[in-house]
Amino acid sequence: MDIHDEKIIILDFGSQTTQLIARRIREQKVYSEIHPFNISIEKIKELKPTGIVLSGGPCSVYDEDAPHSDPAVFELGVPVLGICYGAQLMMQQLGGRVEKAEKREFGKADLAIEYTDGLFAGLEAGAARHQVWMSHGDRVEVVPEGFEASAVSEHSPYAAMRHTSKPFVAVQFHPEVAHTLIGNDVLRNFIFGMCGCSPTWTMHSFIESTVKSIQAKVGGDKVICALSGGVDSSVVAAIVHRAIGDQLTCIYVNNGLMRQGESASIMRFFREKSKLNVIEIDATEYFLSELAGVKDPEVKRKRIGLGFIDIFEKEAKKIGEVKYLAQGTLYPDVIESVSFRGEAPIKSHHNVGGLPEVMKLDLIEPLRELFKDEVRELGLELGLPEEAIYRQPFPGPGLGIRIMGEVTEERLKILRQSDVIVLEEMKKAGWYRKVWQSFAVLLPIQTVGVMGDGRTYEHVIAIRAVDSRDAMTADWSKIPYDILGVISTRIINEVRGVNRVVYDISSKPPATIEWE
Repeated sequence: MDIHDEKIIILDFGSQTTQLIARRIREQKVYSEIHPFNISIEKIKELKPTGIVLSGGPCSVYDEDAPHSDPAVFELGVPVLGICYGAQLMMQQLGGRVEKAEKREFGKADLAIEYTDGLFAGLEAGAARHQVWMSHGDRVEVVPEGFEASAVSEHSPYAAMRHTSKPFVAVQFHPEVAHTLIGNDVLRNFIFGMCGCSPTWTMHSFIESTVKSIQAKVGGDKVICALSGGVDSSVVAAIVHRAIGDQLTCIYVNNGLMRQGESASIMRFFREKSKLNVIEIDATEYFLSELAGVKDPEVKRKRIGLGFIDIFEKEAKKIGEVKYLAQGTLYPDVIESVSFRGEAPIKSHHNVGGLPEVMKLDLIEPLRELFKDEVRELGLELGLPEEAIYRQPFPGPGLGIRIMGEVTEERLKILRQSDVIVLEEMKKAGWYRKVWQSFAVLLPIQTVGVMGDGRTYEHVIAIRAVDSRDAMTADWSKIPYDILGVISTRIINEVRGVNRVVYDISSKPPATIEWE
């Protein structure tokens, strides 16, 4: 059986936790993917879902411009789970009534289960109370014909609902968040009990399926791989090499925006510890020329992305008869680069939004449906060393998007020296592997300071460190003050041109991890 024969699709109504639903399902070794709420019913039929989840969202179902999916999803004969907004939409579309609640429910609530089957199979009912997480200002007042309450809370007489004869269930709470203590039980009951899925989505099965897919697509043609030294491109290179061997040529482009000593370190790693054929291109002057005078972050990303493609295509001509470019696009890249409800995307990713409309090379993106932790798991399954797998993520545009404003040689030097200190001290204190990312950012301002009894007017460095599982959401890392103190003191003492260091305590959302 193909690993995609069974899949749960999630229709996204704009919830901040939609990606968490997909991750929780995949953690049960079942494949899931996210689609916009307005996907056509014809496309849904083509996907052949084993089950459908309607996500939460910030709107009210009775709003004039509220997002509505095609009600024909209830005629496909597959189980449907509605979560929060998705639950209310299900009720409305099938004939129930949703109204503004007198008392809203936000945060922890106690759930009393009244029907111990379906979603709540194996869970205690009666007087037992289960902690769940609510986030809604509306509530279901009347359920459609055939539905009944399966759980209640203090302010929700229909905190969970089920159809008595059809595979439709809905919950007012969010089973995907950690604060809902029975969340995994609820999702497992939907995935396995109602949808009848099997736990076949593993990295071992992914490798087998992907290798066959690459071989079928490429045939005897040549492929080049954009190699950055990060985990994503390293894993891409490894799996493509497993599929086609010497038909693959890897290209490492030093865009002049790498960290101190990084290019030499990356090339040494691949020459000593891999069997890959790697060509190194020094394009420092080219990229600095392209970025001269550019301050807008979107323009930076686009120019860097287009620059990479231009170089890859020129190198492909030298190799001769190259048809494909393999690159490390991940699922979060795809999600963030696609707009919701016609609004602007969060940012263009260099290997998604930065590509030209007409590119001479066809793309191979074997990681396009994976989250970051799945990529790391895949890398270990492929036999890559831990030093490559657990390297902190580094953006494709490099330091170009960690310098606010124009990128110049002088500003790159300041940031490189500062960034080295951040990484050295994080590793020395044993914190490098504890956080998702830790790095320095050069701000576009100067501030007054005092050094050696004299007035200074110099640059500001911001330190950014976050905890995350997949970069879709992140919280700022609670690094001990003494570590931050050492980092600050070293940067101010050792990096000429910096007289102030600040720490970024913003979470994602509302901020993003990178500053640009």
